[in-house]
Amino acid sequence: MPEATFQGGLKAAWTSVFAYVLFGTYVGLGALALDFGFSVQWLTLSTIFVWAAPAQVIIISGLGGGASLIEVALAVTLSAVRLLPMVVALLPVVRGPRTRTWQLLLIAHFTAISMWVESLRLLPTMPREQRAAFCIGLGTGLISAAVIGGLVGFYLTAGLPVVLAAGLLFLTPLSFLVSVARNSRTLVERTAFGLGFVIAPLLAAYKIELDLLWTGIVGGTLGFAAHRLREAMR
Repeated sequence: MPEATFQGGLKAAWTSVFAYVLFGTYVGLGALALDFGFSVQWLTLSTIFVWAAPAQVIIISGLGGGASLIEVALAVTLSAVRLLPMVVALLPVVRGPRTRTWQLLLIAHFTAISMWVESLRLLPTMPREQRAAFCIGLGTGLISAAVIGGLVGFYLTAGLPVVLAAGLLFLTPLSFLVSVARNSRTLVERTAFGLGFVIAPLLAAYKIELDLLWTGIVGGTLGFAAHRLREAMR
């Protein structure tokens, strides 16, 4: 794996706004883990291996609230379904003729909202043979920001108010929302993005299970249908 390209990914991670969003998010997560009695070692390992703040919130609140391991595992699995389309969209962009399987597996693990958005923004301008190493560096840098933020939250913000901790946890979805809005250029993207604001609250109001998944399916399908209809009319 080219060292210079890997270091370029690290630099891109730490010059991205997402690194600081993740840092702030995990400050709140570190304070939450401390409040529920989890150790700093547990927090660090869960960040490295789970690598998804919403899933970690489910684990911490679930186990801390007395839920069984099976219940928590099922909830985490359902929350992780949203990442599968991101992996499916990203890997064909990364894969090159000499890309190794272990690199693709590592990139799939690193794929989260922040890494996915930055990869799709930066990779198209790079030679294909450099993309895997760059993505691994990018993912390593972003996960490092999360680990450091978690340590700061655990050790330095023991008295962090609950409202502030919750607000910090909201930084990641808010930044994702802004990034998607900025990068939505085609009719498919804009239609699906706008429909999400309508469909998601309705499903949540009627307590439809897997509301996030259904929002993506319905919004994406209607957006694609609108695109095909416009092409047919042309």
